Amino acid sequence: MSARITAGLFMSHVPAIGAAVDKGLTEEPYWQPLFEGLKTSRQWIADNPADVVILVYNDHGNAFSMEMIPTFALGMAASYQPTDEGWGPRPVPIVEGHPELSAHIAQSVIPAGFDLTLVNEMTVDHGLTVPLSMMYDQPAAWPTKVVPLAINVIQHPAPTGRRCLELGKAIRAAVETFDDDLNVQIWGTGGMSHQLQGARAGLINPEWDHAFLERMINDPEGMADVPNVDYLREAGSEGVELVMWLTARGALADLNGGPAPTEAHRLYHVPASNTAVGHLIIENA
Repeated sequence: MSARITAGLFMSHVPAIGAAVDKGLTEEPYWQPLFEGLKTSRQWIADNPADVVILVYNDHGNAFSMEMIPTFALGMAASYQPTDEGWGPRPVPIVEGHPELSAHIAQSVIPAGFDLTLVNEMTVDHGLTVPLSMMYDQPAAWPTKVVPLAINVIQHPAPTGRRCLELGKAIRAAVETFDDDLNVQIWGTGGMSHQLQGARAGLINPEWDHAFLERMINDPEGMADVPNVDYLREAGSEGVELVMWLTARGALADLNGGPAPTEAHRLYHVPASNTAVGHLIIENA
């Protein structure tokens, strides 16, 4: 039996969320509404455990720097250490990889026309560890293996939504030809609307965010053709991170000849460290 992608999870990766978990602040009035909403997500993941998560995120100048910025970077390692982002590494478990699946994805996706950078050793920052904390809280070990896929949305030009969606389709094709009985989920992270600097610092656009969530369910192909400048204008300078969600969305069954998926959970919360937090769980039928 081959591997299969059973669900797509989508979530913001706000670093302050990780700090709230690490410091035991999740029941504080500021954070409690967000973590109350995540209780449903944590019950869902407990009921639907993944053997492997392909986790789409962006590095924030830790594994990579202005000296080298790959557009698409696939982690190939057996494990990934949490990085020191300036105040020490997060007190979270080492991220265990799945190098065999990583190698298979590379062997399938690169000949299909996607020029991945293959990374045999790297650390991972909050872009990857915060989503794990949102879903799994503070375990002694992460209950899933992870294949990291880092996408550049820091140094422009960033890849388009269309390119990201098509990469997700290619990843699904790769997973379905991996000869192992694995339950694989793909997570798209980043966003939602936020801007961290400049004259519009603090921008949050709930109307854009809610429209994006709807289109992720019902019109991902149309959303993929929205130009990146629209994300920057409507969702702020960091809102372009949302193209990473389209990578995960492209890997779901309905965009690959299968039936429409089911929305299992939706969460939207503002603010979280001057950022809008969005979250979706979409199950394959």
